[in-house]
Amino acid sequence: MVFSPRGCIRDRREGQLQSKAELFAMVEAFEAGEMLDYQMAAWLMAAYLKPLNGRETACLTEAMLNSGKRLELNKGHKKAVDKHSTGGVGDKVSLILAPLMAEAGLLVPMIAGRGLGHTGGTVDKLESIPGFQTKLSLYQFSRVVAQLGTAVIGQTGEIAPADKRIYALRDVTSTVESIPLIVASILSKKLAANLDALVLDVKFGEGAFMKTPETARALALELVRVARMMGVPTSAILTNMNRPLGLTIGNALEVKESIAVLQGKGPDDTRELTLQLGAEMANQAGLFSDSTHSYHYLAQLLDSGAAYEKFLAMLQLQGAPADALKRLPESKKRISITADQAGRIIAISPMALAHVALDLGAGRRRASDPIDHAVGIELKVEVGDVVAEGQEIASLHVSHQPAPEVLELTNQAFSYRPESDAFEREELILEKIDRVSLPSQAVAMPEA
Repeated sequence: MVFSPRGCIRDRREGQLQSKAELFAMVEAFEAGEMLDYQMAAWLMAAYLKPLNGRETACLTEAMLNSGKRLELNKGHKKAVDKHSTGGVGDKVSLILAPLMAEAGLLVPMIAGRGLGHTGGTVDKLESIPGFQTKLSLYQFSRVVAQLGTAVIGQTGEIAPADKRIYALRDVTSTVESIPLIVASILSKKLAANLDALVLDVKFGEGAFMKTPETARALALELVRVARMMGVPTSAILTNMNRPLGLTIGNALEVKESIAVLQGKGPDDTRELTLQLGAEMANQAGLFSDSTHSYHYLAQLLDSGAAYEKFLAMLQLQGAPADALKRLPESKKRISITADQAGRIIAISPMALAHVALDLGAGRRRASDPIDHAVGIELKVEVGDVVAEGQEIASLHVSHQPAPEVLELTNQAFSYRPESDAFEREELILEKIDRVSLPSQAVAMPEA
């Protein structure tokens, strides 16, 4: 077909159904420089105002996926399965889940991201380990996965390059929140690993991009539907991000917490979410007959230390020396935060603590910002705990003296009620979205 950027923008603006051929031609023209940045920006705004339907989203996803290479993996008799989180505060589950599921007998080729804004990134956490290499070529990546069962890398220039350019335009045109565009961005990268199944951790709440269960559910449904359109069995779990996950926020601190969980210890919520997501990955891959069996088997692997040994092997194969975990960066100074009143802690604001972590240097506001892997926040209490006035509730790991307003923001992150007041802790996991959850619509990819 003869592609016209102007006609493509007009079709989107008018809400006309765009064909697979037109969307493929658009991405190809953008990559070739025949559709200019300002024209793609106009199309993105039109797509924000006149959203793509499920079939159009699947076509855009496939076009973006085809703009780069796919992982060539010798699977043998194993299934390749991955997990993706939409991002949260203190979410270090990927560090635990990748070696755990490899030890369970799956291939886990994990292409992860860096942190930006209030959410942390798996790649940043792993790069706090001295010598660990996240910049592998797809060939090197496939070799490590084939040998060990898992590897974790960042997105390379070989994977969905169109997504990287389009995302940059979405960021500056205020079109990031479009669900179809989010879906295409996530899946074009994840499906480049030639997965046999995918599990999604879609977060809602104060510390998530999707603030309500309703918007998170809408995103989860579209992700599951489009991934299944593209032939990959997929499910999603809606998880609560109205509080931080675990007891640490910050890169090296979260690595230490991940190690604790891999050794059968660690915070209950981090361990529980890991096991629930792992059980769903095992089920999607057909590893076990039911969730209960999967869950208990994975719990045994954590408690036995076998998953930890797999983690150590992954570190070695990705360049970390044998003593790397003994040389994790540590902050120069600790600042104790104490309760300014007695009572029950009824809330810990993940967004407030994420901003504190940013101010300490643990994250980045812009993609080009450097980060300090050593700094962060260590919580000493959880939601529901009863504390005395003056009791330590958090410890800031810092490289310099924070401004007074940072300390004040840390204190403000904790909310209290009298111990005698009724209190019910919110559930960590709200709902599972799978094939049964989808409306009865066709899920076949359109031919044109």
